Amino acid sequence: MNKELVFFPTWAAGRAGYADRIREVFHRHVLNSGLMHTHQREDILNHLLAADRHLTQDEIYVALKPRGIGKVTVFRTLKLLDEAGLTEKVYGSDGTIRYEIKLDRPHHDHLVCVSCGGIQEVQWPEIERFQEKACREKGFSPLYHRHEVFGRCQSCSSKG
Repeated sequence: MNKELVFFPTWAAGRAGYADRIREVFHRHVLNSGLMHTHQREDILNHLLAADRHLTQDEIYVALKPRGIGKVTVFRTLKLLDEAGLTEKVYGSDGTIRYEIKLDRPHHDHLVCVSCGGIQEVQWPEIERFQEKACREKGFSPLYHRHEVFGRCQSCSSKG
C-alpha cells in the first residue's frame, strides 16, 4: 500500500523534538483529565506517530494486541488523543473511521478510493479561497471543515 500521509512538512516532521512535543501535549492532557499516563497509551500514540497511512481502531488494536493492549484501551486512548487535538478522523469509503496525527500539519483534504480503500491527501488553495469568500459574504464564521471526495484512484480506474 502507498504511503498516504504526504502533507507532513519537513519543518514539522523533521524538526528535532516533534514527536516529543506531541507526547508532551498528550501527557499533559491525560494528567489534566485526572488519568494516569500509561505505557499502553504511549504505545498507541507511538504506533500512530510511526504510521505512514491512516489507521483504523481495529488496525491499531491488531498491531498492539500482542503487547497486551486491549480494544477498549485503544478506543479510550483514541478518544483522549482526539480531545487533546492531536488526531483527526478521516472517513473511509465504507464509513470506517481512520485516524491521523494532525498537530502542526497543514490543512488538507482527502480523496478516498471506493475500490481499494486508499486515501490520498490533497491541498486545494483555490477551493479554500472560495470557501473563505463564501463564508465572508454570508457573514458566517467557520470553525472547521472537512472535505472528502469518494471515487476511484488512478490504479483502480485503470483496472476497468
